[in-house]
Amino acid sequence: MNQLAKYGSLQGKRVFVTGGGTGIGEAIVSAFVAQGAIVAFVDIAREASEQLVARLKDAGGAAPVFRHCDITDIPALQRTMAEVAGELGDFDVLVNNAANDQRHDIADVSLDYWNERIAINQRPMFFTCQAVLPGMKKKGGGSIINFSSMSWHAKGAGYPVYATTKAAVIGLTRSLARDLGPFGIRVNTVTPGWVMTQRQIELWVNEAAEEEIKKAQCLPGKLMPDDIAAMVLFLAADDSRMCTAQDFVVDAGWT
Repeated sequence: MNQLAKYGSLQGKRVFVTGGGTGIGEAIVSAFVAQGAIVAFVDIAREASEQLVARLKDAGGAAPVFRHCDITDIPALQRTMAEVAGELGDFDVLVNNAANDQRHDIADVSLDYWNERIAINQRPMFFTCQAVLPGMKKKGGGSIINFSSMSWHAKGAGYPVYATTKAAVIGLTRSLARDLGPFGIRVNTVTPGWVMTQRQIELWVNEAAEEEIKKAQCLPGKLMPDDIAAMVLFLAADDSRMCTAQDFVVDAGWT
């Protein structure tokens, strides 16, 4: 990552990231390690996550702690977070990044599919916030960063359940910000645009998509995972100490 800023307040902070093994999550984990934070993350992509840990360790950074965890299994997620907090200390920063934007047709959505998408994209976000709350209260503050998506702002087609879950993030963030503010805990949303992760490039970015990006974005060029990680660092750091209940959109002006 091109280091645009060094945040002294992140040195030694305990950070927990969901979906930290690939894509945007990988950039976030790498960025926090570069800041001197103590990072833990969960992911279902075991091999990619282990490779990330090895890469960061070989680069001279403090190796992040990886735990393989399916976040749809809430009891397993709660146990994992408790175990890691017991090992590293209570978390100062929570980044709810994990999601899956699988495309689906309205007519094909069954109740089971609906529940599965909620279980991936919405439900874990509340329970991770719940899990870090006692520790952040003891510390006298913290920063929670929830990920939405510009897809529903832009009225994107082909994933109505995903769009529903990502719109709901804004409500969760704003409600928690009010409840947790008295404890010095800030809660914000980061809303990425179309980020050029390897998954997006492999599945969706064709010639027509390239033209759409050029037309829709105000700024030229591709939105990259590091661009999103830069916003996350700011919201995690003390530099944003009076920012809460807000939606920080990083989409090159698409919406």
